[in-house]
Amino acid sequence: MSDELVKLSAIKLAALMRARRVSPVEVVEAHLRRIERLNPQLNAIVTLNPDALEQAREAEAAMMRGEEVGLLHGVPLTIKDTIETKGLKTTSGSMLRAQHIPDEDAPAVARLKDAGAILLGKTNVPEMAIPYECDNPIFGRTNNPHDLSLTAGGSSGGEAAAISACLSSAGLGSDLSGSIRVPAHFCGIVGLKPTPGRVSSAGHFPPASGLLSEGAVIGPMARRIEDLSLLLNVLTESSVATFVSAQEERASERMRGWRVASYIDESHAPVKDETRDAIDAALQALNEAGLLIVEEKPPGLERAMELWNALFSRVSASQLREVYAGHEEQAGAIVRAVLASAEHSPLLPPDEFARVWAERNALRAALVTWMQTTPLIIAPVGAVSAFEHGARRVEVEGNMMSVFRAFSYSRAFNVLGLPALSLPAGCTHDCLPIGVQIIGRPFQEEAVLAAASIIEESLGGWVEPPNTIMG
Repeated sequence: MSDELVKLSAIKLAALMRARRVSPVEVVEAHLRRIERLNPQLNAIVTLNPDALEQAREAEAAMMRGEEVGLLHGVPLTIKDTIETKGLKTTSGSMLRAQHIPDEDAPAVARLKDAGAILLGKTNVPEMAIPYECDNPIFGRTNNPHDLSLTAGGSSGGEAAAISACLSSAGLGSDLSGSIRVPAHFCGIVGLKPTPGRVSSAGHFPPASGLLSEGAVIGPMARRIEDLSLLLNVLTESSVATFVSAQEERASERMRGWRVASYIDESHAPVKDETRDAIDAALQALNEAGLLIVEEKPPGLERAMELWNALFSRVSASQLREVYAGHEEQAGAIVRAVLASAEHSPLLPPDEFARVWAERNALRAALVTWMQTTPLIIAPVGAVSAFEHGARRVEVEGNMMSVFRAFSYSRAFNVLGLPALSLPAGCTHDCLPIGVQIIGRPFQEEAVLAAASIIEESLGGWVEPPNTIMG
């Protein structure tokens, strides 16, 4: 029974507990047993909550007393180790914060707890959430549950691996350059990058403040679209509100006639044929549901890919210089490289930055206007599936490119501030997951989720990692 419990969606677990068909204690115990068995080879969860089982007992007692409970009452979740959790170590993968224990929860975490969620623990990140791979000087690297020799992605890679392997039902990640969507793509789960401002990003370290708040977000990750919908509802509305999932609203009927375009930029970042096949499968699913696939190219995306460096890279490097000032010896290899590059790439002069920001605003305005008639875009998450640990370059149909370039598809929508979701839509010949992005208009996350539910229903969604790895 425990193996079956951990594979259920968060929304199904919550329903079973409300119906008293299973107890919060049983659910948490099942997840803790799974963590004990599988986490040593994955290294996805790096700090366990010692109070999780006691909180499950309290949740069970509250239900037995007939108290009003929240949407996530008794549901076990995990949180990325860059997001503050009261009384539970939050390191950001940095030796500087190896013993940091926050006094308060990040607002997003507080909302989940207010809805009754039980925090199982914190999940691994790269140091200061920098590259597309989870490895840091404190906890080491996270392995992909579909192939332990491959990375789970970054920077929310520990979260993606934990959810994919059923160590956790769902949780929170963060995203400035694809850090929710890339790990979701690598591990075969779903992840939502909301519009900046839709979900509070306070309590994240490094801080998503100033200019970075225009691109950096906290967002939900899960195995099923219905759970992304549930978590988004909790993160943005009342934790005891009546919840209706995208599936229950019959998305296919509501979206019949909507126009959808696809986007692949062969000149900047060509993709593998397997990725193209996944895009086609997602489009076909939407077409069969009555949406209209149009042969139009969304404007400005190539340039948006190029602007990430000018807008966010230098600001991030400058922020790290301040964080590590006087403590540079505690920086790991990746951060040391960023600090060194920051010496040669200072912030843009104010007039040059103003010009770049005005260009970004013009690109965004033009794309949002175009999306008034074509409200959805399907695009790759990246040019390739999960790669080997430590890789800096990847091969695409005989051509080599940097990992950074390969995932420009994800960064473009951080630049433009649009909601974007990754969900599995295919697999490689080696049975590795391939995710695709669904992009919507600003603050139209529900439309993105509805389209994703159509694709998930048609293509099947999350596939459990192979037994040879999961034991």
